[in-house]
Amino acid sequence: MTTVRRPGAYVCGIDAAMDVIGGKWKVLILWALNIRPHRFGELRRELPGVTEKVLAAQLRELEADGIVHREAYDEVPPRVEYSLTPRGASLNQALGPLGTWGRVNILGGSAVAREVRVDDDVPLIAGAP
Repeated sequence: MTTVRRPGAYVCGIDAAMDVIGGKWKVLILWALNIRPHRFGELRRELPGVTEKVLAAQLRELEADGIVHREAYDEVPPRVEYSLTPRGASLNQALGPLGTWGRVNILGGSAVAREVRVDDDVPLIAGAP
């Protein structure tokens, strides 16, 4: 699955940013990596419903865009960790207000949303550790 970027065809900064984070799982991957570096299997467990194929493809795209760093260790068995680059960390900071908006405007009616503050450490998926 190859993603074709549209440099020069963007109409605004939001259009360009959405090109980078577009996809069902990319924002959740970024949020998970904001907490700490993860191995592939850890990410897969933290994002129930994502297939290995899709997760691998989205990680490759985020790596190609300079958002995620892939560190392969020369060990047996092989070990690979994914972490955010400084560019990825700045993107996550930009997504913070979007998360706040969702909590207030979409989840606003739920008891759980009222109990969660912006600085609370909450799981990405309900029921996840």
